[in-house]
Amino acid sequence: MIRKTRGAAKAAPSAPANAAAAELPEVSVSDDGDVRHLHLGTPWIQGSMRIREPFEIELEYVQRMMGWLLFMEPASVAGRHAMQLGLGAAAITKFCHKKLRMRTTAIELNPQVLAVCRSWFKLPPDSDTLRVVLADAAQEIRKSEWLGTVDALAVDLYDHEAAAPVLDSAEFYADCRNLLTDDGIMTVNLFGRTSSYERSLARMAEAFGEEAMWAFRPTREGNTVVLAQRTPRELEPAALQSACGQVQARWDVPTARWPKVFGRPW
Repeated sequence: MIRKTRGAAKAAPSAPANAAAAELPEVSVSDDGDVRHLHLGTPWIQGSMRIREPFEIELEYVQRMMGWLLFMEPASVAGRHAMQLGLGAAAITKFCHKKLRMRTTAIELNPQVLAVCRSWFKLPPDSDTLRVVLADAAQEIRKSEWLGTVDALAVDLYDHEAAAPVLDSAEFYADCRNLLTDDGIMTVNLFGRTSSYERSLARMAEAFGEEAMWAFRPTREGNTVVLAQRTPRELEPAALQSACGQVQARWDVPTARWPKVFGRPW
């Protein structure tokens, strides 16, 4: 989720109705030139897509959610397991599935979001390497089938008001840590009118340890992406510069500014 948009939103196709789904916000879509946005009943942008390049990442903070790549051997990425909590416009899920060629799982609460991503945002159907689970992320990630299987975990959980992360407790972050492989990494988007970066960071550190924490400086829109490693690893300035170059060359993620805005959060 990100800044508000001035473009008019159009109704998106409805998912099958049931009692639980009726309590969730309506999903709509708006186009601004070559960029399509997803909304949850408000002008706040919950995700975006370049219409002509649907598998690239449009928003800067979502690009930074790929910061875990800095710590991975590039040749090892394909075939690893990526998980996204909160589908949004499916940018992370599509990028991991199509560009990184990873086994990819997304967990989304709202069935209409999934329907809209399939209809309007080029999300491929489920397959042997792509799966979208309609469930409450807090409950789903505690299932034994996921524990210790995730190499890259992306957490971007906001409701339609975009005031603060929906799940932001030390217990939740401990559950996220339990999902990760030994060299797995979690990335979290922190944003919102009532959110507290320091409070969220402290809760993550309680679950992961301070030595496992990294962060980008906030984007212009105020999104701060934080990384937490299952196993703490250092990344010296020269290695960071080299890793940024590799990520941009291999996957076309714009990383030129990353060495200046990425480091320890304290």
